[in-house]
Amino acid sequence: MLRLAARAASALALASALALAVTTPALADPPQPAATDLVGVGSGISEAVLNQLSTDYNAALTAAGDTSSPRLYSWDSTGDWQITPKTGADTIGRPDRSNAGVIALNSTTSRTVDFARSSRLPQISDPSSDLFVAMAKDAISWAAPAGGYAPANLTTTQLSDIYNCYKTNWRQIDPALPDAPIVPVLAGHLLVDRNGVDGAPMDSSSFFLRAINYQPSYLGPFGDRSCVRVVERGEQGADPVLHDPGALVPYSVGRYVDQAYYGHTRPGDDPGVLTVRGIDGISALDPVNRRIQSMFVSTKYGNVLRNTVRATEWNSTDAHGTALRAVFGQNGWICRNGAATILGRGFLPLPTGACGSNIHN
Repeated sequence: MLRLAARAASALALASALALAVTTPALADPPQPAATDLVGVGSGISEAVLNQLSTDYNAALTAAGDTSSPRLYSWDSTGDWQITPKTGADTIGRPDRSNAGVIALNSTTSRTVDFARSSRLPQISDPSSDLFVAMAKDAISWAAPAGGYAPANLTTTQLSDIYNCYKTNWRQIDPALPDAPIVPVLAGHLLVDRNGVDGAPMDSSSFFLRAINYQPSYLGPFGDRSCVRVVERGEQGADPVLHDPGALVPYSVGRYVDQAYYGHTRPGDDPGVLTVRGIDGISALDPVNRRIQSMFVSTKYGNVLRNTVRATEWNSTDAHGTALRAVFGQNGWICRNGAATILGRGFLPLPTGACGSNIHN
């Protein structure tokens, strides 16, 4: 019965993918921004929605006849290894996740990077001078191949047992499931130490492991967690490991909605055979309204997409600080005008007061 439910959920998700939203094409990597433009790097989860918001914001300035305000641009997390973020900037290695984006922000100046796309909370290792500014709501669940062995729902305890390698066969989850190996997958290169997940994990994997109470190993990278496989990126289904019928992987629900329901995919950024599933009896998806399930967002798997900025620049009264707040602040363009775009790219708008609020470690 559980396997049939999984197939039914998969079929529904795949059917919904046929209804594609029509939007103004968003930027991928931008044309070379001017030295005064606002330029960001970082998380792969939020790159598509930030690209679309950038396109919309720049178009709004042009329509208003504004030729002097800084434009907004965002570099993708994949592409050529090196980028020159804006005119006159230093050439840097392309940041490919939240951590790398925050590191780039803190190792350069506004001459090179103005903000970092961040789908994680501040960490102890972040400078206290960083501000994480809220933009949209997401959730992290898990995905598995359509027609595979995984059921439509797993509990937090079951997911913890799977990723801690305590349960390695689907029949240990439910006797009705096949007698077949579970293949837990994570994205990125994770270093596991006594303090938990460290190093430079991919965004969804890092958040997911904390949510399921992953127990770190003391034996080095993964240590005795030998059942866990690693792929370069999670929000895509191209890696052969993810085609294994026993596989499962953490997945941004908002990114999946954008890909599967609204058809915003490109090579290397496509769920392929993967479909997102529920946790603790709550579906991650609302296929009727083609969005993240509101009940799921309210669980501990709900996540906020943020943009990280330097506090000194954010609080400055000069033209640069004014421009940052005009885009990302509580009264900025995204919080006042971005709700339709955020919904159209799979995520949920934040309420007034929450959007544009900021925190630091």
